[in-house]
Amino acid sequence: MSTATETDLHAELCVDESEFEALAEPWGRLHRACPAATPFQSHAWLSSWWRSYGRPGRLRVVLVRDGDRLVAAAPLMRVSRPLPALKPLGGAISDFTDVLLDGGCREAGLEALLGGLYALAGTAPIDFGEVRPGACVESLYARWPGPRRTLADSECLELPALPMEELLKRLPTPRAQRTRAKMRKLSAMGVESRVVPVEEVESSVRTLLRLHQLQWQGRKVTTEHLQPRFHEHLLRSMRPMVAAGEAVVTEFRLDGEVMAADLTLLSGTLAGGYLYGAHPQLRERKVDVATMLLDACTRHTGGEHRRALSLLRGNEPYKHHWRPEPVANRRFLLARRRTAPLACAAAWGAEGRRWAKERLRERDERRAAGRDGGRAKDGGGGGRRGGGASS
Repeated sequence: MSTATETDLHAELCVDESEFEALAEPWGRLHRACPAATPFQSHAWLSSWWRSYGRPGRLRVVLVRDGDRLVAAAPLMRVSRPLPALKPLGGAISDFTDVLLDGGCREAGLEALLGGLYALAGTAPIDFGEVRPGACVESLYARWPGPRRTLADSECLELPALPMEELLKRLPTPRAQRTRAKMRKLSAMGVESRVVPVEEVESSVRTLLRLHQLQWQGRKVTTEHLQPRFHEHLLRSMRPMVAAGEAVVTEFRLDGEVMAADLTLLSGTLAGGYLYGAHPQLRERKVDVATMLLDACTRHTGGEHRRALSLLRGNEPYKHHWRPEPVANRRFLLARRRTAPLACAAAWGAEGRRWAKERLRERDERRAAGRDGGRAKDGGGGGRRGGGASS
């Protein structure tokens, strides 16, 4: 455990993409040392996301080091629309956002990170959306010295860290009996599941994406899941995440053919069923795909590493069959006095954005008028610039 004091630590700003890419090893240690971390804060996920979705010149990652050791990090980026803000890396395809704090020197790391973020917030408000209860951002918010606000965000559904049989005991007896019958049917049909080894992950993810597209053909689907950039992100990020124990891919075979595949993301206290693909023939053969997938996910929630099973964002009816608990994400807005109007506008929505844009336009007009007035007072010439160039 570190005994570092606050004065031993320093915050720095990383804006270079290659520097961020090179942080895989120290970031991985920090991710493992942060009890609240979710899979969406892993370096493989964030760096891959940036390569697929990031824009040059927008990277803003605050790093806190104790000597050479990375003890805190806030992965952010600058956005300009709908208003200027600093937002976490990961975007809409990430279910949770957070900062990372090494549990071994949490207090010192928190104070140093707070200072780094407060300095950064002088340029734009910081907008952390989709923050899970218990996240490190909550501690930052509690100590934030400037204007701040918290809002409700998405609701997730979560099951306790129990094996499948224990989850069945939570259901009404008739429903539990029907579910056991469905599981026996899977076994009788010869459905076999296997965890995909690291060396086969890329091939398996391609199969998953193909099955995912096939299962939703002709139906309403999350369109981003069909985009090349999303596919590239998963193909790039999953092999290192599986190798680090941050993800697991499971295939389901019937008659020797892969008919379904599931991607579950893992951290120390959480397993999240992120994406799956299932051939339409399974439903035609009355296979209960949801039960098949949940049974596979629960193999990663008990035992030595007890993890809650998050069904992630979305309120689909099939999720409620398992009696999950609703867990509400929150949104945290952190600002300074000069950026507080932008934070208020973000909280107020479209009306607030219009108000803020008007104020920003008025400010720019006042500045322009001031410059024009100064030039007129100086006779319109540029001769005086020479003497004041260093000011």
